[in-house]
Amino acid sequence: MITKDAVGERAAEPGRASVFERLAAFSYRHRWGAVLLWVVLVAGITAASSAVGSGYHNDFSLPGTDSQRARTVLERHGAAQAGATAQIVVRSDDADGVRDAAVRRRVEALLGTVAELPGVTGVRSPYEDTAAVSRDGAAGYATVTWAESAENVPKEQVRKLLDTVDRAAGEGLQTAVGGDAVRGAEEGGGGAAEGAGILGALVILVFLFGSLVAASLPVITAVFAVAGSIGLIALASHLAAVADFTPPVMMLVGLGVGIDYALLVFSRYRGELLAGASPERATRAALDAAGRTVFFAGCTVIIALMGLVALGLGSLQGVALAVALTVLVTMAASLTLLPALLGVFGARIARQVARRVERRAARGGRDEGAGWRRWAAGVQRRPGAALLVSLVALGALAAPAAGMRLGFADAGNDPAASSSRRAYDMLADGFGPGFNGPLVVVVEAGRAGGSASEGAGGSGPAAGAGGDAMAAGAAVRDALDGVPGVTALAGPFPAAGGDRVPSGGAAAGGPVATVLVFPSSAPQDEATAELVERLRSDVLPPVERASGADVLVGGPTAATEDFAATVAERMPLFVAIVVGLSALLLLAVFRSVLIPVKAALLNLVSIGAALGVITLVFQHGWFGVEEGPIEAFIPVMIFAIVFGLSMDYEVFLLSRIHEEWRRGLDHQSAVREGLAATGRVITAAAAIMIVVFAAFMLSDDRMLQQFGLGLAVAILLDAVVIRCLIVPAVMQVLGRRAWWLPSWLRRALPEVELERR
Repeated sequence: MITKDAVGERAAEPGRASVFERLAAFSYRHRWGAVLLWVVLVAGITAASSAVGSGYHNDFSLPGTDSQRARTVLERHGAAQAGATAQIVVRSDDADGVRDAAVRRRVEALLGTVAELPGVTGVRSPYEDTAAVSRDGAAGYATVTWAESAENVPKEQVRKLLDTVDRAAGEGLQTAVGGDAVRGAEEGGGGAAEGAGILGALVILVFLFGSLVAASLPVITAVFAVAGSIGLIALASHLAAVADFTPPVMMLVGLGVGIDYALLVFSRYRGELLAGASPERATRAALDAAGRTVFFAGCTVIIALMGLVALGLGSLQGVALAVALTVLVTMAASLTLLPALLGVFGARIARQVARRVERRAARGGRDEGAGWRRWAAGVQRRPGAALLVSLVALGALAAPAAGMRLGFADAGNDPAASSSRRAYDMLADGFGPGFNGPLVVVVEAGRAGGSASEGAGGSGPAAGAGGDAMAAGAAVRDALDGVPGVTALAGPFPAAGGDRVPSGGAAAGGPVATVLVFPSSAPQDEATAELVERLRSDVLPPVERASGADVLVGGPTAATEDFAATVAERMPLFVAIVVGLSALLLLAVFRSVLIPVKAALLNLVSIGAALGVITLVFQHGWFGVEEGPIEAFIPVMIFAIVFGLSMDYEVFLLSRIHEEWRRGLDHQSAVREGLAATGRVITAAAAIMIVVFAAFMLSDDRMLQQFGLGLAVAILLDAVVIRCLIVPAVMQVLGRRAWWLPSWLRRALPEVELERR
């Protein structure tokens, strides 16, 4: 990095200026043009995205899994079961329950109104199917069929349904609506979380710099970057599958990263001002030094996010691309917009810095880094104790992650006042907990049984391509009857058109049939996951061999288990790619073998500890949180983002240590001076990110709560335990060996400088 006594010299030698310094000089000298350009770009992108609208689309396909094959079969045959449905649940306090004549008239009038709502293609009354009324008659449900799949039903249509059903309640009749589309419409985004995070970050920055103007610049930079990113992703959602929960995740990461990057640059700028540089020279020096760190850190985050593409999950690939674009725009704002803002407010900030220094000197204040220097010296005196205590604490936090159960929250985790939660509870009380997550067993005649039928001489109830799926479905039902964990069965039903078996008669044979299986346990229970595995591996294969039909266990509950299993199966490859690429970058930057290994191991430990905390809070219900599984994509998303963000502090601290070491200090002094120069900034940057991420705990969305808590805990542990305790201790133990690199590898590696010589 630039030494303070060389700022003026390098500023006067434009031929030696780096790309970052030239970019800073251009933005500074054309400050109003640069600011206006950003305003026009963000306004134009926002206007275009508002005019075109967003095309967010959830892609939860899982190629190769049973649940995806089952869904494909139903869609291929035009089955209504493949589309979205909602359940209108009614409960009456009358002695005859929902069978009371007056109650029935009210319910049927409601269903008639619902049938006329936009997007509704059909409504099946509870009075058309005795199975749709509970045994005690107190509760019943009607099935509403949408024209679109659950993730694509317009929220406006769902809200009209909710309003219509809510108006029918009262006078002893309780009503609620459940279903995936309903949950999606009721879920909120970050809400006030973004505002709370920005306010908290601003307060920390004011305390750090003692000036509202200085504190506002990192926040303004982050807000511009996030606003531009949201518009770009809304436009990109028309070209690629981008999940509808992406915008709040983008804001979460964009605000934290944007303020973090801008703070690293601004902190170096302030240091140059304190050394006597003019505002322009300080800007150029800051971008030439901290700008390199920001660029490298941003590239590391993007590489980590691109590792998600290796998982091959469409729902995650879109989110990864969106967040990577957010980081890219944030990096660009930090390197172009921030220097322009420093040009606009630089003189005022310089006066405020000078006055603060004068006040500190008048009070006899000590050097800002004195406390961090003493802290580093204390850790160096007892590195073994610091390592032991830190690793034991992190290991204890990480231990619960070994028992993490992946899945997706269902309506049972929704707020108690929501319609989806009330419908969930009413169905569970009236029909049993497994009723909220039935398994859909899809039977396709002749798909898997060609060879089997030939081996049997071509005989059998459903042998060959012309076999009767209903006969095979009956065999499936017989096999499932009495299986432990199964409390009720329905069907078989012919899948085409979704029609049920006519009352009192047999349905005509068809290519596909379905059997609904109601577990005795709730959808999220581990017992339900075990039942899915038992059906697939033990109960249904004999039926397939005997009937020649292809039997698949599908439905939302089975799809959740398949998604979790797919993530767990591909996680090692994902981790290897992210860790490997990041280690190679660190190897080239610091020209050391041990530094990348140390960084990778410590990042893995801190991420494991964060996942352990999430497991304790959300899976085991600590602090009164509703118990449930961890959202299946949360671990990989947290890993990708935190691993990249951790490199910010790793590079920022180690580059300063490396700079001091190359200037001739011994390794102990280099560590102390490096921590003294960066400890304050790292702590402030981490505090800001923690506040921004933790603010998303205020959201009603369980996914955002888990995401925010995981990121906040990981950053807290990384900044406090890793950077302030473990890194100084490890560097003390390694000594000069920390910078060891074989001569053959030294010759092969490219030169990548984070410090200006």
